Parts: sequence; C-alpha cells; structure tokens
Amino acid sequence: MKKLLLFPIFIIAAACSPEDEFSVPEAKLSADISTQVNTDLNAVLGLFYQQDGEVITFNEDLILEAYVVSSDEAGNFYKELVVQDKKVDPRAGLNIKINMASYYQFYNFGRKVYINLKGLSLGVANGVPALGTVQGKQIGNIPQSRIAYHLIRDTETATIVPKKITSSDFSDQLENLYVEIENVQFNKIHVDPANPFTYASEANDEFDGERMVESCGGDFPFILSTSTYADFRSLKLPQGSGNLRGILTRDYYDKFYTIYLNSSEDVNFSNNSRCDKMEFSCENVSLNGSKILFEEDFSNQKNNKPVEGKGWKNIVQEGSRPWEAYTATGANASLGRSARMRPSGSGDVRSISWLITPRINFDSSSGEVLSFKTSTSFANGSMLEVLFSNNWDGNEETLLRADWQILSAAYVANNNDFFGDWISSGLVDLSCASGKGYIAFKYIGSDLPYYNGVYELDDIKVSAE
Repeated sequence: MKKLLLFPIFIIAAACSPEDEFSVPEAKLSADISTQVNTDLNAVLGLFYQQDGEVITFNEDLILEAYVVSSDEAGNFYKELVVQDKKVDPRAGLNIKINMASYYQFYNFGRKVYINLKGLSLGVANGVPALGTVQGKQIGNIPQSRIAYHLIRDTETATIVPKKITSSDFSDQLENLYVEIENVQFNKIHVDPANPFTYASEANDEFDGERMVESCGGDFPFILSTSTYADFRSLKLPQGSGNLRGILTRDYYDKFYTIYLNSSEDVNFSNNSRCDKMEFSCENVSLNGSKILFEEDFSNQKNNKPVEGKGWKNIVQEGSRPWEAYTATGANASLGRSARMRPSGSGDVRSISWLITPRINFDSSSGEVLSFKTSTSFANGSMLEVLFSNNWDGNEETLLRADWQILSAAYVANNNDFFGDWISSGLVDLSCASGKGYIAFKYIGSDLPYYNGVYELDDIKVSAE
C-alpha cells in the first residue's frame, strides 16, 4: 500500500456529483448479472495458491460476487479497492488495483459487486493477493475505462460484520478481510500525555505512520499503519483501550502483518482505563558496584541443551521450547556460549518461556545494579520482557500468581537493531528493591510466520556497592 501512496491524492470538489467526476462505462453484460456467477473468490484464490502464487491471467468469462470492505473517502487507501467473499464470516479477500481515485462514491463500503475476471491477472502486490492488469511481473491498475466492465455494482449495500480475530490468528488466509480486534490499546510510548503521537504526522513518518498496538488479553502486539495522506493523520492517538476494525494486510516491504483503517472512527477506544503492566523503576545510577551478587555467561552450559544449574529456573509456560545454550560464529555470532530462545520448527502456535535467575537478597547490600546483553536473529513479532518480582515463592505452579513488574529501564534488542549486534541493557538500577527477589527473562513468540523470532541473552550480572 505504501508504494501507491507515494503519489498525492487530489480531491475533487464535493459539489460535483460522482457522474460528473468520472465517466464510467456500462458493463456489456446482461442486466441480471447474478445469473452469470460461475465461481467464487475462495475457489479463485485456491487456484492461485495451487500455482505457488505465480501470476494467473484469466481468459474466460469467470464471474464472482463480493463485497467492498475498503474505502478511500478518508485517504488511507489510494487506488486500491479491497473486497471479500461474504458480508458475514468471510473466508477470502482480494485487493483490486484500479485507476480511480475517490472510488468510494461508486464502490462504497458494503457495496455488493460482481467481478468479471476475463482479461485480468491475479498476482501478489506488497505481500497480498492482488487483481489487476499484468505489467511484466507486476500487477498494475485496471484502466478507468475498463473498471465498470470488470466491477459491476449491485443495488445492495450490505451491513458488513467484521470478522473477530486476535493478533495470534494473523495469517495469509485472513489477508484482505475486514476484521475486528477487541480489548487493545496503543503502546504507552505513543500516548504519553507529555508527547502524544498522531496517527501519521510525526517528523519520521515518511509514507506511513506505524504505531504499536498491544493486547490487554496477553496476545501479541501488532502494527497499525496509516498513510501520511489520510485526512486523520494529524489526530492524536486515543489514550484508552477498546476495539479496532480495519483491513488485515502486509506492509509495503512484506515484512509484517498490519492493519489499515478506513477512517479514524474504526478505532473505538471507549474505555478510558488502560491495561499497562506494572513497572519497577529506581533512580538512574552511573556506577557498577564491585560486589557481585549474581553473574552468568553460560560458558558452563551444554550447547543445544536447556539452561540449567546455578539456581536457574527454565520454565515453559506455553509451547514446548525452553531456553537453550548455543554457540554460533559468523555474522550472527554468539558471545562464546550464550542462551537462546527459538520456537522455529516446534509447531507451537504460542511459545512463552521464562528464564529466571536464582533468588537474590536485596536486603543484604545496597546500590544494586543489573546489566546484560541481548541480540536477535530477527526478532520479527516476538518479544522479550525483563521482569522483577519479590513476592514469588520460586514454585512453577505459582509463577503467574506472583506480581511481575517490567524493568522499564533495561534496553532489550529489537527488530530495529542489527541482528548481528549484541546490545547492552545499560545499567539498570535495582537499589530500591527490597526483600528477596527474582529477575526473569520472558520470551513471547510462536512458530507461526512473523512471530517466530529469535532472542539471545548473555553476560548477565547483578552487582552492588
């Protein structure tokens, strides 16, 4: 979508009627086009996938019906019309490239349409199935003079019921569908009252604004993308939580799943409260004490075996993969021997694994400081959280009943960091901690595409004055 949005959207004065703005030819098909439907969108996409995504050009009169679920009225879509096969519980969606701006005046949201595939080609554009005219190996826009021949409007404008999904459901099969994700919020960095973000008008928003959306139910975070040409680009992001509707698609570079809104009204954060996790933070310190309370470089662990001994607790909350020791060379080298969490190949739709230090007595010293290093082999949509608890009793069965607070001062490598670098956490002040507590490294990911990132950990040290 970004590529098409490189060009400005010129909006014609609203006083003009649709018929005045465009000359749309009548389709040269019978008036009762519904009687000529001879395939469906699910079957067409199935054929496409059987051909391993190779461009297919249709030379026969194949006609299917679908419903429009995108709108360019707010400027977040440009010459891209998205349809799905059903108005309720859809199974297949398609991105159609058309050389028409302000198409919402003809093909409005919910409009039932008949699509004549003859003369069109189906391929992949920006990671999703797209229909248009073939231009070499690319899918180009249907010329305006041919749009009404290929896209025939029905009189019905249906009520579209969004398909309710969670971010862990994201898959190729759900691409180009109008979906709803419940109980979510924008990342707190984006809605800091001192510096709230807009949808897409920050200084570094070149083509799209990309904002992190978090689940209040513990699901994976995801990205909401907004064109810098959208008319709601300058609106501040809502600070509360609630539901979000939009089209599930891929980013321009086909690196991750993302949601595009039809308008800002598709974000319904009516709940003023948020579900931010508790944070643990002391004053920043600059000294690293000489007294070592705990230290680990994993050099005594066995490669490709679960990290164990030395008081470590290696707990698999969901899935089947624990933290393991490994050694690697090359561009993605370990630090001698390091710890790694990697769900790839496990078949797990959800992987949550904890690596927890032995209990540390924070009442026996002062000026405690944590430091460690992390790296990724492409984090993708996976996450690594660093947590602290001083009320866990050390038993696995009580793990989730304890209060685990995020050490927000700790820097953890992420997808924006070069995958071959080892990134320092910085000095994380724990001097205000009391009692006996644990430090946990919690991996959240999956063997599903995009969420199967790798996190690596090493050189952990807790020191005191």
